[in-house]
Amino acid sequence: MKIKAIDAYQIFDSRGKPTIEVLVCLENGIEGVGMVPSGASTGQFEALELRDGDPDKFLGKSVYKAISNIKTELADLLIGRSVSSQEEIDKQMCELDGTENKSRLGANAILGVSLAVADARAKLLGLPLYRSLCDNSGNLLPLPEIQLVGGGAHAQWRTDIQDFLLIINGAKTYEETLEATYNVYHAGEKILKERGLLAGAADEGGFWPTFDNHTSIFEFVVEAIEAAGYKPGAEVSISLDIAASDLYKDGRYHLPLDGKSYSSEEFLELMLKWCRDYPVLSIEDPFADTDFEVWQKFMLEVGDKVQVIGDDLFTTNIKRIRQGIDQKLANSVLIKLNQIGTVSETIEAIRLTQEAGWLPVVSARSGETEDAFISHLAVATNAGQLKVGSFTRSERLVKWNEVIRIQHKLGSDAEFIGGEIYQRLSK
Repeated sequence: MKIKAIDAYQIFDSRGKPTIEVLVCLENGIEGVGMVPSGASTGQFEALELRDGDPDKFLGKSVYKAISNIKTELADLLIGRSVSSQEEIDKQMCELDGTENKSRLGANAILGVSLAVADARAKLLGLPLYRSLCDNSGNLLPLPEIQLVGGGAHAQWRTDIQDFLLIINGAKTYEETLEATYNVYHAGEKILKERGLLAGAADEGGFWPTFDNHTSIFEFVVEAIEAAGYKPGAEVSISLDIAASDLYKDGRYHLPLDGKSYSSEEFLELMLKWCRDYPVLSIEDPFADTDFEVWQKFMLEVGDKVQVIGDDLFTTNIKRIRQGIDQKLANSVLIKLNQIGTVSETIEAIRLTQEAGWLPVVSARSGETEDAFISHLAVATNAGQLKVGSFTRSERLVKWNEVIRIQHKLGSDAEFIGGEIYQRLSK
């Protein structure tokens, strides 16, 4: 079970930007692999992704310093150690880094090793990751959130709202969620092409539109659902990622596409209006990550019927999640491995979320790899939801397809509860 060697090298994510792949080799020849994703719309409280900053190397985006840290300090720490305990290895790496946000060695360096150790451990045990990560306890297939329209930092601010996503809350099986998404996606594509509104694909594969205002986007999404033969709200609902911290400047929320800016109270009323006027089942980061008072007010109004997700608000950080639970800021947490930087801390964040009666949503990043680790993570922890982008591009579909493979292997042990998961919503 001991580590014999650790190697790392630079690869490229789905945006063509440098990232890290790590190999952890055990003494018996087993080799674990870890690939690190990267975000574009990053929260200020995330663990630090270490990049070189040298303008002559990939415009400052290279990751050779982080790779060097893996090959020297992290390798020196871990070679000769057993992979039997993921928690112990992750703890040792965090202690070696010595900073709260993993800024000395780099969260991307630490996460790459953590992912590779998890992969090596699973192979050593002869188990798939969804079995090895949480002691063989996971069997719940996730309900997808799949992007239809991408905006914000993922589409050069063509829209101010970052994501308009689909939740197939009326589906009885995982396969039905993908079939309905396929139908709505292609119905939407036909509408956009016919009207000359399709400008391309956003970072996560959703449509990059040329709408004049956000009302038009909502109307398009509802029209696409209906054109595909589904009932908005009853069978297919809308999930929003507002990414409001990116819109919040000088104490106001700015929506340039609509030509308007809002005070916190005014933006609260807008969010409530959108939830009333459209079949919105889930809304992520509706307010800035420091604007706690309106988070609380929003929860009092809709927290028993709408999933209110904190992403930039929590950044998969245990301390911030606990604060959010104590102050009743949300009822759901977006879970991203590279926001916190280790596998075991990510699982701890999911467990804390579930113990509070909240809903975790395991999520990819806008800069993704062809790795499907998070599909296994979602099933292993019975998280119940998975958000990886749209229904196009291989770095997205590899994750949806991996859930199909997991379901096939689980057989009759696989469980899917679909939209029933939202019955767990609590104020």
